Amino acid sequence: MAPLSEHPTVKRFRERPESINVQSGSAPLDTKWLRQLCLAAGADDVGFVEIDRPELADERVDIVRFFPRTKALISFVVRMNREPIRSPARSVANVEFHQSGERVNEVAHRIVTALGDRGIRAINPAMGFPMEVDRVGTGKIWIVSHKPVAVAGGLGHMGIHRNVIHPRFGNFILLGTVVMEAEVTEYQRPLDYNPCLECKLCVAACPVGAIGSDGAFNFAACFTHNYREFYGGFTNWIEQIVESKSVQDYRNRVSNPESASMWQSLSFGANYKSAYCMAVCPAGDDVIAPFVTDRAEYLRDVVRPLQEKEETVYVIAKSDAEDYVARRFPGKRAKRVGNGLNRLRSISAFLTGLRLTFQRGQSMGLAVTYHFTFTGEEQREATVIIRDQTLQVKEGHVGVADLKVTADSRTWLGFLAKERNLVWAVIRRKIRIRGSPRLLLAFGKCFPS
Repeated sequence: MAPLSEHPTVKRFRERPESINVQSGSAPLDTKWLRQLCLAAGADDVGFVEIDRPELADERVDIVRFFPRTKALISFVVRMNREPIRSPARSVANVEFHQSGERVNEVAHRIVTALGDRGIRAINPAMGFPMEVDRVGTGKIWIVSHKPVAVAGGLGHMGIHRNVIHPRFGNFILLGTVVMEAEVTEYQRPLDYNPCLECKLCVAACPVGAIGSDGAFNFAACFTHNYREFYGGFTNWIEQIVESKSVQDYRNRVSNPESASMWQSLSFGANYKSAYCMAVCPAGDDVIAPFVTDRAEYLRDVVRPLQEKEETVYVIAKSDAEDYVARRFPGKRAKRVGNGLNRLRSISAFLTGLRLTFQRGQSMGLAVTYHFTFTGEEQREATVIIRDQTLQVKEGHVGVADLKVTADSRTWLGFLAKERNLVWAVIRRKIRIRGSPRLLLAFGKCFPS
């Protein structure tokens, strides 16, 4: 057998010019050259961030676990057409979302291909789905959080609606990220101002009141409605099918238009139900003119058609969103659905998720400190403080508890998923409480499911 060095492929490799035999640890890539490569690949703007940037501290472990060779990240934006996103016809808006999302993935693919042709290893995580959904209920299902990378790369700042606002294109953008093993000669820094105008139009347009005028954000309300036909709502729909006793029972639970809409999402891509916060945002150099030129006309043409649209709004029973729809949008019909955020598979996910599902309106008047002690498969101690319509979650037992809860971790997760009965768990001493049971009921009211 001939030695490896004599194999034709190996010999051709040895004969290549050094300029294309790029090795890990080579000189940093020229920023101007790399920027032009990304723009030529179809990006509308781009920024570069080193992996050790302090702003990425919360993301670094996950990124490096995914791609251990990561030295830098390429963040880029792709513009969307504004008018389709603003249309009350959500089919028009969703076509724009899907087509732009495909472009983001295509741009990232081209960048990785171009870098690979030069011997530079790089990977392009998806803009959105597909994700690592096998981790649902235990932790993050996405590989890279595009928003903090974009902010660190100088591509914009988060508005009060939690979308990144680009200084020129506004929030009518989708984000992409490429992680690579090479360094760059020059990195971008965050913008020295926030393009958000704090006009509160996103507050006025949101059908579920997810965006507070004080900057608070109700993640569960947004997730339950806008993402009804994504993972959480889809799972709830499947459960409704399974629980239905007959065709008529199913039709009583799910209307024909809802079934048709779910079919459409399965066939052509999941549809966003609103994204009105993005639709009405006037920030950005290319976007702001109609708003500052004639604000009344802007409200009439852009905001009110979305506010006045007759539609079904999906809410969790006895949640802040349900109260908000009835009070603010009597022309819209609220429909109670299950909470897609309660299918937790770990105590860590439960504690992290409290911040996402907390309903501050339901906590009014409550001032309680809870000590949780979890036993069994997952052993954990935590403190939950609800006071002044705010939530704090701390490791360990902090302060004096008004209610102490000791629970077998598996039983507690089953209780949250409505697979275990609380009374049964208390009788079997799988869940034990010290303090008034009313405080546990008050806790549950703040996190309706």
